[in-house]
Amino acid sequence: MPKVMQYNKGSIIYFAGDRDDRVFILQKGCVIISTTDIETNLPVTEQIKNGEFFGVKSALGHFPREETATVLIDSVCLSLTVQEFETIFSSNKTLILKMLRVFSNQLRKVHTQIEEILNKGKNINRQSGLLGVAQAFFHDEKWLSCADVCLRYLKYYPNSADENAVKKMFVTADARAKQSQSLAFDDGTENVSLNDKSLKVFELPAFARFAKKYSPGQVIISEFEPGESFYLIQKGTVQLVKCVNGQNKNLDILKPGEFFGEMAILDNSPRSATCLAVGNVQCLEFNKSNFELLITGNPQIALNILKLFCKRIYDQKRRFKILVIQDTQARIADVFCMLDEMNPPANPNEKQRRFNVTIQDVAHWAALPIAKTTDEINRFMSSRKIEVFENNIIVNNIADMKRIVDTRTTSRQ
Repeated sequence: MPKVMQYNKGSIIYFAGDRDDRVFILQKGCVIISTTDIETNLPVTEQIKNGEFFGVKSALGHFPREETATVLIDSVCLSLTVQEFETIFSSNKTLILKMLRVFSNQLRKVHTQIEEILNKGKNINRQSGLLGVAQAFFHDEKWLSCADVCLRYLKYYPNSADENAVKKMFVTADARAKQSQSLAFDDGTENVSLNDKSLKVFELPAFARFAKKYSPGQVIISEFEPGESFYLIQKGTVQLVKCVNGQNKNLDILKPGEFFGEMAILDNSPRSATCLAVGNVQCLEFNKSNFELLITGNPQIALNILKLFCKRIYDQKRRFKILVIQDTQARIADVFCMLDEMNPPANPNEKQRRFNVTIQDVAHWAALPIAKTTDEINRFMSSRKIEVFENNIIVNNIADMKRIVDTRTTSRQ
């Protein structure tokens, strides 16, 4: 049962960094949310209006609070558990669509900020961006992926100045894909059932008409193309990559039961990443026209997408914090801090950490050249702060990494 909470002027409902799974609705009064801008380090405030929710992302994602909630005048709030919020959310179509769009816009904003840093402020239009994705796959000898993106480019830009060059690239990539038998698809798709009970409905025969199968390396959606569909993975795994300075960088690996492509549906924007099949994959494909009907008719789907947004917003903001660090050593140290936060040890008092990453992985997270990353890693090794092996890196004392970040970033405070 939601609780009515009365707060006096000047009260703090929660502080940034608190772990608190409550969701609040402001009924009367005035509450402001204050946080610090990641890039500028300047304070940012937002006033909550009567009837609005706050504290949703951290509660649903079980993350530390990102902001401090302060009461400006005597106020009354409703305090809800996550389960109580889910009940209200699932029964209100207007609320479902509003919150999905709000969270989608927040995620898009963080994506844009990261892109500006990774691409060093260069404004990449959709046409040149799509061409860059195809060229990056060609350079990496991902022939089937390259051929798929070339076809999309020719579909969207049939009369471009690069038409002949793209056709030539497609012919080469397609021929090499066939030679390596990448186009062959057997029905040996890894059969992993959807564990979430709320997703079992998608295993019913009625959804069979939405099923699509993809070969290893086949592009399901490409970065920079229009968003016309979103997907639910039924079998296999899907890799998310992003083209940065002419290279496709790995973002994430998605497993059965996870959605992708929903963000472009909600905010009518181009795709922000390329999704390709790792091995044989089966997805359910839902188009833009039935998206609203699907999520309002199946509130649990909307709730799962909302939770997905919470996780992705948190993850992307955490990565953004790394990218704004100017000091190279501190940036790399913060990568290890982030990995520690993502995979907390069973014993928090244990100082040593083993991360299943390579130097190349660290370079990716830090958005630094592999040579520069290697130089800094070697310095860490010389001071015996870390040990590097073929498939993992050991940090001997994670507190050392946190200390480096704190001391070398104080100039930004």
